[in-house]
Amino acid sequence: MGAYIARRLLLVIPTLFGILVINFALVQFVPGGPIEQIIANLEGQGDVFESFAGTGDDSAGGGEARDDYVGARGLPPEFIAELEKEFGFDKPPLERFLQMMWNYLRFDFGESYFRSISVVDLVIEKMPVSISLGLWSTLIAYIVSIPLGIRKAVRDGTRFDTLTSSVIIVAYAIPGFLFAILLLVLFAGGSYYQIFPLRGLVSENFAELSLGAKIADYFWHIALPVIASTISAFATLTLLTKNSFLDEIQKQYVITARAKGLSERRVLYGHVFRNGMLIVIAGFPSVFIGVFFGSSLIIETIFSLDGLGRMGFEAAVARDYPVIFGTLFVFGLMGLVVGILSDLMYVFVDPRIDFERREG
Repeated sequence: MGAYIARRLLLVIPTLFGILVINFALVQFVPGGPIEQIIANLEGQGDVFESFAGTGDDSAGGGEARDDYVGARGLPPEFIAELEKEFGFDKPPLERFLQMMWNYLRFDFGESYFRSISVVDLVIEKMPVSISLGLWSTLIAYIVSIPLGIRKAVRDGTRFDTLTSSVIIVAYAIPGFLFAILLLVLFAGGSYYQIFPLRGLVSENFAELSLGAKIADYFWHIALPVIASTISAFATLTLLTKNSFLDEIQKQYVITARAKGLSERRVLYGHVFRNGMLIVIAGFPSVFIGVFFGSSLIIETIFSLDGLGRMGFEAAVARDYPVIFGTLFVFGLMGLVVGILSDLMYVFVDPRIDFERREG
């Protein structure tokens, strides 16, 4: 198993490199870079997209100095050249990419163009919000889905199974952002009840609260975002658990256990449970990263949570390239590490699995 893990860890490096290469290449063809953002603000246009007329700057193209930026005709060329030098766009794209990769090897992710703060500090600042949202959503999905999926498998084909399947399918069909807005309207003072806060992860006076009050305040704020981000994972996990148990229940060892006179409960939890839960438990890291990636941007935006998803979106709009690539690096690294953790979970749940033998 050690050799398998070592090979997987070594694959992380070229995979991350490929992710950065592809996205850096794509950026070269995206018009409206950070220099045009600054020019748009200086010209009083507010945003680069309001002055954009189909021609990108060389921060996204070749990196050569130029004085024909859209909206830049009232600014001296020396000022534009100084901006290019400050952002590093006076160098060719290949040189900038190689410099970026050299910095990344030293864990130097640069500084945000517009916030005067290092990318590492930004990620550390925003990550607790996204991890908190993803972790609680995944835990609640498992706590609800596993018992419900087992019960659906045991009562397969009954009215209970049909009714719960209908509810699950409807829940799965509802887009996460639409459900989040519905929760805000119903329970956050939109039109009906003012039970939960409208935005933020904690109250403004959080630092002044006692420990118990801080915990209560935190869960009060996180309740609606967690429910909104759990709905899709809840449906998938429930059906996965049901199908896994149904598959195990039909196997020969279960028929043999029943023939020996064992109670249905003993058969279910003494024999079927471990095998049926293999794929469900082992998939925990993947489910977490799916919730983490899939709902972070939308949920964080709707509930005004200052997390990684929202930060990445704002950086993309502002063309804050160091933050964009730093966020991509973190998300990519997390996804790759979670893939390795998923394999380790399989082995932990069922030691009979040997990935090295399978590869051999």
